[in-house]
Amino acid sequence: MAKILAVLKVYPKDIEVDLDGVVSELRKVLPSRYELVKSEKVYVAFGLYVLRLYLLMPEDIEGGTEEVEGIIKGLNGVESVESELVTRTDAG
Repeated sequence: MAKILAVLKVYPKDIEVDLDGVVSELRKVLPSRYELVKSEKVYVAFGLYVLRLYLLMPEDIEGGTEEVEGIIKGLNGVESVESELVTRTDAG
């Protein structure tokens, strides 16, 4: 069965936010139907980094990435979440 690969960009509230801590917290609260495949810090400007998260999820989830974006937005230190890419894949 195919899955969806979602690449999400996570913006912190400020440059002091521990992005590794955000990823650790996400791993604890992420429902089992989602798989965090990869995370990376991406430099934006003036000391600001954002997180880029690569998530695999079932293709039959209603609302697309809305649920997982809400979970991420609820994490401490997260300002906003933006979908960068959503595509169907046979991976996983």
